[in-house]
Amino acid sequence: MNRDQLLNVVDVEATCWDGTPPPGAVSEIIEIGLTVVDLRARERVARHRVLVRPRRSEVSAFCTELTGLTRAEVDTGVEFADACRLLAAEHAAGSRPWASWGDYDRKQFERQCAATGTAYPFGHRHTNAKAVFTDARGLRKRPGMAQALRIAGLPLEGRHHSGEDDAWNIAALVLSLAGRGDWPE
Repeated sequence: MNRDQLLNVVDVEATCWDGTPPPGAVSEIIEIGLTVVDLRARERVARHRVLVRPRRSEVSAFCTELTGLTRAEVDTGVEFADACRLLAAEHAAGSRPWASWGDYDRKQFERQCAATGTAYPFGHRHTNAKAVFTDARGLRKRPGMAQALRIAGLPLEGRHHSGEDDAWNIAALVLSLAGRGDWPE
């Protein structure tokens, strides 16, 4: 496998609330989904999930309903700094290009790294797959991931708003774009 052709597709889930966060609470990453894509072979080659224990917020009932993640489940996760080290050590996050659906995931990592004094685990080669899809399809508005899958004629695999499943589905969209010659080299 040519490592130069590997791309990390990342999707995070974070603590969230139906309305305003409780006093003192901030949105924190609680799940990192990562699918490794071999762009040359045009296939998804690995699927990973990292649960992250929040420190400045709790998983709300709304968040559990949306993501399926419970407080007890994320409490079994690793510290955010450990998750970032894992991304760098086991998934070549600092050297491998990566993509996400929109800029939320990149910005959430930047915010949380800054707030916790954690080294940012990714290199600077990030691609906003939503922007690429929107431009390639000539759409006026940027679609959500589930809508993009429908437009591309691809199935939604697994649970929407599961970081692991969403990364897998975004990877399918990336491969669809690459197959059409629309994914940037």
